[in-house]
Amino acid sequence: MTDADPIRLVIAGVLLGIGALMSLSAAVGLMRFPDLLSRMHAATKPQVLGVLCVTAAIAVLVPRPAVIGTAIVVITLQMLMAPIAAHMVGRAHYRGDDLRRDLLTVDELADRVRDADADDAGDAVPPAARARTTPRAGAADSGSADDRGA
Repeated sequence: MTDADPIRLVIAGVLLGIGALMSLSAAVGLMRFPDLLSRMHAATKPQVLGVLCVTAAIAVLVPRPAVIGTAIVVITLQMLMAPIAAHMVGRAHYRGDDLRRDLLTVDELADRVRDADADDAGDAVPPAARARTTPRAGAADSGSADDRGA
């Protein structure tokens, strides 16, 4: 590290400090927030920014093509995967009706989920089974296994 100039060291130090504070705020949010939806917010937004800052600090300190390429891949995957994972966890949690509705100020999904659940409950054949029983093109010509006596 003797070849790093002081400006790069200062930039990397600031980025590391910001990244550490963001990761710390994510950890505190996970411990302090009352429900999963709030914790999910704390686990994704500051954590992704913390990882982004730490990875950028590494790229500033070691400006080699392999390190910068790896940093770009790490940052890109973090920015893509963390929101998707949080969305899926939040959706499963909401659909499981295991949330504190008193903490929601506006629940825009309540009517849609209720209507979709009512439609699913009213079907005589579940959607997965309906997909298996729908005749395919050309299936009427060949006949089924029951028609052939098999």
